[in-house]
Order: sequence, then structure tokens, then C-alpha cells
Amino acid sequence: MKKNNIFRFCGIALMSAMAFSSCSDILDEQPRSGYDPTYFKTEDGVKGGLTSLYSHLRNLYGQAYYLTSLEAGTDEYTYGHSADGNQKDIDMSGVGNVTSTTVRSDVLWGQAYTDINTACAVIENASEVGIAANLVAEAYFFRGFHYFNLVQTFGGVPLDLGGGKLHSNDAPKRTSVRNTVDEVYTEAIFPDLKKAVDDLDDEPRVIGAVTKNTARLFLAKAYLTYGWWLENPNNIDTYPATTKRDKSQAQNYYKLAYETAIAAINAPGPYKLQDTFYDVNFWQNDRNAEWLLWADHTVNNDQYNGGGLGYGSGSAPDNFAGWFTQWNYCGDMRGEFEDGSTGNPVLREACQALGRPWTRMAPIPDALAKFTDVDKDSRWDGTFTYQYRCNFAKGNNKNAYVKGANGAQIKNGEAFLTFLPYNDANVQYAQANGNINAGTLPGRNDFVINLKDVSRQTYPGVWKTIGHRTDRDEASALGNPNGCSPRPFPIAKFSEFYFLASEAAVKLGKNSDARYFINEIRGRAGKWKTNFNDYTYLCSNTGYETLTVSKDFSNDLKAATPEVITIDYILDERLREYWGEGYRWLDLARTQTWEKLAGVYHISDACGRAPKEVKRDIKKSYYLRPIPQGQLDALQMTDEEKAAYQNPGY
Repeated sequence: MKKNNIFRFCGIALMSAMAFSSCSDILDEQPRSGYDPTYFKTEDGVKGGLTSLYSHLRNLYGQAYYLTSLEAGTDEYTYGHSADGNQKDIDMSGVGNVTSTTVRSDVLWGQAYTDINTACAVIENASEVGIAANLVAEAYFFRGFHYFNLVQTFGGVPLDLGGGKLHSNDAPKRTSVRNTVDEVYTEAIFPDLKKAVDDLDDEPRVIGAVTKNTARLFLAKAYLTYGWWLENPNNIDTYPATTKRDKSQAQNYYKLAYETAIAAINAPGPYKLQDTFYDVNFWQNDRNAEWLLWADHTVNNDQYNGGGLGYGSGSAPDNFAGWFTQWNYCGDMRGEFEDGSTGNPVLREACQALGRPWTRMAPIPDALAKFTDVDKDSRWDGTFTYQYRCNFAKGNNKNAYVKGANGAQIKNGEAFLTFLPYNDANVQYAQANGNINAGTLPGRNDFVINLKDVSRQTYPGVWKTIGHRTDRDEASALGNPNGCSPRPFPIAKFSEFYFLASEAAVKLGKNSDARYFINEIRGRAGKWKTNFNDYTYLCSNTGYETLTVSKDFSNDLKAATPEVITIDYILDERLREYWGEGYRWLDLARTQTWEKLAGVYHISDACGRAPKEVKRDIKKSYYLRPIPQGQLDALQMTDEEKAAYQNPGY
């Protein structure tokens, strides 16, 4: 994987700059091989730079190594059977080493500074070429957005790229000075995002463009995160050192976070909660009114997709994040067919339930167990592929059935393997099927695996984040097994305003408000449209739009909500709502609960074997990721200066 740093890209070099379209409601991408900095002195140059900020979101979101840095080593994920050092090192469980060359936060560092520099150039030149304030506000948004990601990840970071504080730079500079965390928030993040809130429109100027409420979401989250940083309840060190970490000011920022989130909920503009959790993530409803920001992709052509549709390269700008969390269902499962032959009953298929398996990150059974009330809360069913259904006929297999559990005959479309969202003491792991060692239950045709017995090799996939069959795949039915997902990758959702309001309310002692906002999310989770693991809609291009709410347990789930809302409870709700989407490490780091919630986990070596306890060595210094080694190598500074530039503990 190529690693970049801000000094190699400190010039205004847009790898895929674009121009605005005068007759379309989407961004018109016009790739160019490079730009001279003087191009930003023109209207086309400023607009091209602005549009590139959207295009470059693909280099982070949907990029599986960036997802690794945000999910692996948390309570959600550990390394999978086919993991390499990218996942093992960050697990912190003794199978690798956490160093400045192994933690994949380098993906963020390289891309964020490229885009910050571009945003600075847009802001500096917009007035001269006559760009409207609402367009310039988009550049302010992206600069604040990227600095917020950086400060959460690395602590204090440079505001001066070589051309002066918050100015663009078109010539390499080999020295750098890091600003403190409080300086990054108060001089860059807060002013930029407030400027964006003030000047952006309520409605997006084109599909997917940022709006007033997009900026509000990240401003509210920045206020909340800064409040936690000021309060510092578990004495997590910051870096570089600062004298402005004043705990007495934390409540002021929790209040600002609360008020900002409430303002968005009360004036939603074009956004709203979807009727059901399924609607948020089902591919036929991508870019829905709950999505505030996404890294866009398309099935229509390679250029506008941002990456090849025929074969996934395993690098940005392809959307391949979902593949890292999919196990090798199409290779590890084996079955005996009607004619006595042996083969795969579930073939690799480019539908939303299946997709390409890489087995790089495995879900942790302890966290899967947090999906409670699975018969009422739709988020287990609306997140995981927990049933793997036979599709062997699509591979021209003429057999009528494959042998299942207890001597049963399993036909196409029927479940061959099911991961139980609970633990049944009657499961017997006595019948191996390929490499999965699946269990049986009396009276069931499908093989089963208890929740506690999920292993690094065999586990539920995450259907909400993976790809779907495309129109061009219909003729072959199995689709293109190696192509990356042509789906957009969601970055921000309107639902998070309710979580932010609830978390801020807890910090402010407003328990009734905290319970109200979390119940708005839980109430929605109680509405079911279908059982999606029947594949009827996950693996079809039609029919989803006809579905209506079939079951409603909203009141039951609201009544089951604890009377007193705690931060731990909100974190559990965030896990159920945003599993695998790249929220988790930032959530645990913000609330300083990483070691508490992820320091010990249990997982089996193979299904059916007793789960083993695994302890992680999560040092307090790890709450800041290391400055990437590529950045340090590019600096022309003394060894002592470089050592001081690096975060402590690395």
C-alpha cells in the first residue's frame, strides 16, 4: 500500500480535479494529470479544486486500510484468519507490534493534508475570481472536517503547511511544527465549521454536496469531543503539551454540542430519519435522506466510480472496505450434492448479502452479544448476513439438493448455515463441513454456529456495508466476484444528531432528554420491513420499494430502555446502530473507554472449540496514533527534533 505524507503533497496537486457542470445536479468529474498552482487563480481552478475535495473522500472512506485503523483493535473487531500485519499489529494482543510504520492511520495523514492544502487554496483565491460565499463555505467545511479527523487521531497537528498558518503551500518544506490540540480546535476546527454553518445553504447545491446541517453534525461532534478532552476523566495524556486544558470549561462545550445537535433536529432541512433501519442501508435506497455525506461511487462507468468495476485493486479509490469483514463462505463451506459430488453450496455472488471474501477482520463474539432483543430490535437482522443460503444452481450445478444437517436435503434458496444470535446448549459440533466445523440442532436442516463459538475463520458478514449485483451482472447471475463495490460509502448520517444530543445531555445531567433522544433511535429499530436474510431483496434488483412495515416493536423497545442513561449504554446503542462503519475507535477514544471496553475479549480458534480469553495491552499513550514514519522520514530535522515530533510511546 502506497504511503504518503504532507511534504510530498504540499503542492496543490490534484490527482483527479473536476469541474462543475452547468446542466446537471451531480458533480461532473473531469480528470487531469496535474495542475500548476496558478490554475487556482482562475474560476475553473477554484471550482475544480473544490470538487476534488468530494472526489478525494474515496481515498479514505471505503478504503479498507483506513477502516482497519478505525475498527481493528476495538471491541467490535479483531484480526481474522487471513489477516496480515495491518490487522494483527493494531490488535495489541501480542501478535504484532504497534509502531509508526504499522498503524494504518497513515492513510488519513497523507490524504487529509493534501485536501487541507487544496481547501486553503480555494479559500484564498475564491474572492479574487468571484466565487460565491456558499461555495467557499464548502472549502471551510472540508478544512475543518479534515483537521477534526486529524486531531482526534494524532493530537496536535501542524496548522502551517509551509505557507503560513492556514495558508496553502506550493513548494515542499522539510521542517514542521505541531500545534497543540486546543490551538487546532480553536483556530481551525471551530472557526471553519462555524463559518460553514453560517454560509452554507439548507439544501445541497448538487446531490451529495455539504449543507448547513452537514457542518452542524461535525461541529456538534467537535464540541462534544473537545469537552471530553478538557474534562479528561481518565487522565489520558495529550501532545504536544499545553497549559490550556481547563476542566472547568468542559460543560460549556457539552452545552454547545447539545444546542448544535438540537438545532439540526429542529430544522432538519432535506434530511430525516428513515422509516426503518433497513431503509438506511439497503443498496436500492443509497443516498437517502438520512445520509448527510458520502464517498460516491457508481456502476455506470469506471471514471465516475473512481475505480475499476471489473477488478478490485485493493487500494483507493476503490470501495473495498466491506470485503475485509467477509469470511470465506464460498471456499470454506463444502457439501455433498445429490449425485455424490462435493462442492460449494454457496457460491461467491455480487449481491448485498455476499460479495468478495478477504477474512481480514473478524467480529468479536462479546460485542455480537450486545445485539439483544433480536426478535424485536431489527438491527441484528439489518446489519449481519447470518444465514448463508444455497445458490449453487447459479453455477450451472444441476443437482436438486445438497445434504444438510440431520440427513436433510437443502435446495437452492434455503439456508445451509446459520449463525445463531444466542447460545443454544443443544448445538452439537460433530459434523465438519469443509473448514467450518459447523454444528447441528435436532429438527433443523441447516448447520448452525452459536454466537459464542464464532471464530477468526467463520463468522457473520456485514451486509449493510458491502456491494450488490449490478445490471451488467444479471446475465451471469453470480456477478463479478473480484470487482469492488460500486456503492457509495456513507460518512455521516442524520441519526447521529440524536446520539450526540443524548451523550451531551448525559454530560449535562439532563437524563430525561438523554433517554428521549436515544429512544427516538430505538423506536425506529423496532420497525421491521422483512427478514432480509431470506435474500429476496438483498440479491435482487427489484421489489424492495414495495415493502411496508410488517412488524412494529417500537413501544416495546422504548419501554425496555433503562430509566437512567449512561455513557456505556449510549456506546452500546452506537455499536448496534453503526457496527463496522468506522465509528468505533473514535467513539472509544473520545469517551476514554477503549481499554475498559476492548481490553479483554473472547474468541474461538475454530467453531465448536472453547473460546479463549485474549488480553490487549492498550497503553494510555495509544489513545493517540503515531505520526506516520513516512512523514518523519521526509523531515530534514535533527533526530532529536524528529523524536520530539513523534507522539510519546512510539
